[in-house]
Amino acid sequence: MEVRFAIGPNESRTLQTDALRENFLVSSLFNADKLQLVYSHYDRVIVGGTMPVNKTVTLNNPAELRANFFLERREMGIINIGGKGVINVDGKKYNLDKLECLYIGKGSKKVSFSSSSKKTPAKFYILSSPAHHAYPVAKFTKEQAAPVNLGDQSTANKRTVYKYIHKEGIQSCQLVMGLTVLEPGSVWNSVPPHTHTRRMEVYLYFDLHADHRIFHFMGQPQQTQHIVMKNDEAVISPPWSVHFGSGTSNYAFVWGMAGENLDYTDMDPAPIPQIK
Repeated sequence: MEVRFAIGPNESRTLQTDALRENFLVSSLFNADKLQLVYSHYDRVIVGGTMPVNKTVTLNNPAELRANFFLERREMGIINIGGKGVINVDGKKYNLDKLECLYIGKGSKKVSFSSSSKKTPAKFYILSSPAHHAYPVAKFTKEQAAPVNLGDQSTANKRTVYKYIHKEGIQSCQLVMGLTVLEPGSVWNSVPPHTHTRRMEVYLYFDLHADHRIFHFMGQPQQTQHIVMKNDEAVISPPWSVHFGSGTSNYAFVWGMAGENLDYTDMDPAPIPQIK
């Protein structure tokens, strides 16, 4: 498991392209039959991914956690962005189609991932945060996630938001998680921008054609920076940073947060005319 320490806005604004990518970009999440994990010191969130192809992948217990098992003091949210797959939690199997979500609560000891077909393997995207209470394992389909249509074609941000883990959905200690799908012809996400210093956030961009890219904006509202991203890459957003972007084509992204509260709407607006 890779460990990344947190840095503040004063340090981040001095970073050039390579250093920005080294600190905030998470690549190679979906290698065949491997589990990739990155531990961020922003709210101690773990970002991960696995793509089981030829065998079942087991959730290991990295030494850095100093725990008896991975979820001894943690909770986990998983969204499948690939083909059909199965997650086994302490002997119980949960089938996940594309865009379905599984929450696994504190105390679950054995977790493994497998695909239903080698030709179309599942891609399990993982977020984990510290937990103080054991909420039950829960699965949500995208239809259960109360889809909300937002934006407009005239501003190139027509999109559908699906909320999975939040106060009115799957219950958790501090993890909030869902996804957004942009319509063809729409490229902007999370506009107008915002920050929320009470929690960090991670975006995973997916369903983007290999020849296209995402320009992800971060930094403070009056001093933005950007990272150019490709399909199936994630980006860590510090609590003090804006997090919005535009693609050269439409795409989808998983958003996930952890921190002080579970209020999805807890945001500090950064109006477009103030962005620099």
